[in-house]
Order: sequence, then C-alpha cells, then structure tokens
Amino acid sequence: METAKIAVPFADRISLKEKIGYSLGDAASNLYWKTFEWFLLFFYTDIFGISAAAVGTMLLVTRVADAVADPVMGSIADRTRTRWGHFRPYLLWGAVPFAAAGVLTFTTPHLGSGAKLVYAYITYSSLMFIYTAVNIPYSALMGVITPNSQERTSISSIRFIGAFTAGIFVQYFTLPLVKFLGQGSETRGWQMTMVLYGALAILLLVACFATTRERVVPPPKQSTSLALDLRGLFGSKPWLVLVGVLLLTLAAFAVKGSVSAYYFKYFLKREDLLKWFLLANGLAFIVAVSIASPLARWIGKKSLFMAALGLGGLVVGFFWFAKPTDIWLVFALQIVSSFIIAFNSPLVWAMFADTADHAEWRTGRRNTGLVFASAIFATKIGFAVGAWMLGLILTYFGYVANVEQTGRSIHGIILSMSWIPCVLLVLAAAAMAAYPLDDAMMVKIETDLKERRGEIEQ
Repeated sequence: METAKIAVPFADRISLKEKIGYSLGDAASNLYWKTFEWFLLFFYTDIFGISAAAVGTMLLVTRVADAVADPVMGSIADRTRTRWGHFRPYLLWGAVPFAAAGVLTFTTPHLGSGAKLVYAYITYSSLMFIYTAVNIPYSALMGVITPNSQERTSISSIRFIGAFTAGIFVQYFTLPLVKFLGQGSETRGWQMTMVLYGALAILLLVACFATTRERVVPPPKQSTSLALDLRGLFGSKPWLVLVGVLLLTLAAFAVKGSVSAYYFKYFLKREDLLKWFLLANGLAFIVAVSIASPLARWIGKKSLFMAALGLGGLVVGFFWFAKPTDIWLVFALQIVSSFIIAFNSPLVWAMFADTADHAEWRTGRRNTGLVFASAIFATKIGFAVGAWMLGLILTYFGYVANVEQTGRSIHGIILSMSWIPCVLLVLAAAAMAAYPLDDAMMVKIETDLKERRGEIEQ
C-alpha cells in the first residue's frame, strides 16, 4: 500500500474555479454518454424499432472506424498550434456540430427497416466522430493544465463530480422529459429531449473553454512523428495495462447500464422506479468521487483502483439473488456497488495523464493527445463490446421488444444485471495488479521532467 503524502508545489496548484470550469466539459459530454449508457440500446429496440442483435452489431462495427479516428484525432490535437493552445479550441469548434449530431441520432425517420438501420449507422457514426473531435482534446487538456500527478487527481475528482451531476440529470429526467416534450409521441419526445441536451452541452463547452489554461508543452525540439509516438505508446507497460483494464470496465458498465431499463420494465415490472434507481446510482457516484482524491493520497491510486473494481464487482454479482419483490435489495445493491466502483472514475484519467509523463520521461517525447485518444478509444470499444454482448445475450435468450417476456429471456436479463458485469469487473481488478507506476515513482518522474525543462530553458 502506498502511504506517502507529498505536498503539491505551490506553482503546480490549480484554482478551484479552473477545476470546476474544467469539469463543465465532462458534464457536457455526459449529457450524451450517460444517455448512451442507460438508454441507447433501449431507444433503438423499443422506440426506433430495430432488433437487439442489429443494434449490438452496429455499435461494435462503428467502433472499427475509431481504430483510425481516435489516434488520428489525438495526433492532430497534439500538433494543433493556436493562441488558445493545442486542445482548448476544439471545445469551441465542436460544440454546435456535437449538439446537431445528437438530435439527428435520436430522431426516428419514417423509413423501412433496412433504411432505418442505414440511417442509424450514419447518424450514430457521425455523432461518435464528433464526440471524438471534442472529447479527446478535452480529456488531453487535463494532462497539460498542471504537471503535478496529485493535483491532476484532484482535478479529475472534481471533473467527475461535474460528470456525474450531469449523469444524474440524464438518469432522472430523461424519461420524464421524453414524456413531457413528446406529448404522447415517444419519437418526438426523444428528439426534443436531445435538442435540450444539445443546447446545454454548447453552453457547458464554451464555459469550459473560457475558464481553463494550458501550461505543459512538449519539448520544443520534439520532431513530428506519429510512428515514433505510436511506438512509444505500445512500448509503455502502464499504458497497456490501463487500456486493457478500461476495456473490461466499460464493457461491464455497458452490459449492466444498458440492461437496467429492461430489468425494471420486464423483471421488476416497476418502470416507474427506474428514474429513482438511476438517481441513487448517480448520487452514490458523486459522494465517492468527492472523496477519491484524499483517499487516493492515503492508500495510493493503484490500491484504491483495484479495490473499487474488485469489491464493487462482487457486490454487483448479488443482483442475481434479488426477486421482483425485493425492491429495497435492488436499490441497496445499486447504491453500495456504485459507491465502491465510482472511485475508479477519476483515478483512471489521472493515471492516463501519468502515463503521458512516463512516456516523456522514458522517450523524451510528449504525446498527451495520443495518450488520451487511446483512452477514449478504449472507452468506446469497451462500451461497444458490452452493448454488442448484451444484444447477443438478449437475442440468445429470446428477447422480443414490448411483449411479455418468457422465463428464458428474463433469465438472460438477470444474468446481464449480475454475474456478467461481476466477472468483467473482477478481471479488470486482477489485471490492474500489473500496473507499475506508484506515487513515489511519479514524484521522481515529475522532478526529472522539471529538471529537463529547466535545462532546455537555459
């Protein structure tokens, strides 16, 4: 266990105003991401009108394009030169297209089933490309706000307070907004809800741009070489471990998050309680991330991260034992598991920033945008794999939308709510044991990098 408590140098400290301003960017992204996590599969099957298997396959296939788009975007952002910095401009440039693509994705056209599927591929792919163009520079921005690892953990914790506040809004208000704005039409309700979310996202992204600064820059003599950057990335053990862990974790989140709407509608038969369930989830996350930074300083980021995934995953497994009448147990398991698992959220992004420092320390090259591009890519791939898995599981167990489910299909829904995400999270915790960077190592890296930058300035 890491126990060293090292003070943050005054020059590396960031004001609370800037930390809150930075968090607004993730609040904007989570107006979309939490909608994807909790409602996208349900929207496509029960509102838009395509099969679970087709949706799952679409979500997985569209991620293949990200194998190119994400690293290219990260590399472009690293090489962007403006008076506002490398990464901040994309918050402005992408805000309006981001909002427009979200509205189109949740618009249901009057088309045949085949044309509908094509429309879904085009609009969802467009949305995710624009999400990439905004979110990769936004995430990379955290790596250049300050060079201090502990301060980045604090920034990341506040970032996720903003993210989960937006998440709570989405989880609690989405279905009521769909009903209110649709006035009897669910298709119009979803479209108008995304108009509202898009307008909010634009305001939040502009505020994030206005309140943040970039302070860490690459070595001035660093040459432009994507091949060297990629070689350094794939030669980094900490980066490889984090990518693998993130894939497993997001797959677990996608399976459990996406199946929740089905779980409440068909197993508990209490669809009216879903918004309260999601609210409890979001509140538990906010409480956890608000104390993640001091807790990480006490026991170490790696130890806290492993405990969050392993213990939280085991609690998720107990959903298997809940009966339709055990509403109190369902809520208790969600609150406890969400609180425990939530510690990983700010830690993983702070640790990706650490791997950017480690790469510069090891190779002399800084590629913050590419590092965070890989993290966003792993996030989207993990989510897509989880949604694809759930689509196949629902199909295998005989799920048919908007009818009374068979015992077999209910069995598949319960399995997706419990043991499948449990196993994925425990595997992620086990994989994290191979992560080599501890707090003491990061202090050495930060000190060495500052000395190098000082020599360059001389």
